Amino acid sequence: MTLHDFKDSLLADSPPHLSIYLQALWYDAKSDWEKAHNLIQEVNDEKAAWIHAYLHRKEGDIGNADYWYRRARKTRPDISLNDEWENISNALL
Repeated sequence: MTLHDFKDSLLADSPPHLSIYLQALWYDAKSDWEKAHNLIQEVNDEKAAWIHAYLHRKEGDIGNADYWYRRARKTRPDISLNDEWENISNALL
């Protein structure tokens, strides 16, 4: 699946068969932050931590976001949330 295909899937009412990581990003893009957060918060690896960081950055909880970026071995980016969403999506597709 390409990023273009992933974005096109946002027109549907439910996500296609995706990893838990991409499901979280899919729900976030559909404006369901809670669902995205609930999906990813129980996964304990660096990819999940990266998404968790992004979600808390989006929420505006920068302290919590920075904690999750450290767990993901990333630094908080100085880019738009949309660009970060695309970067994470591309990395996980």
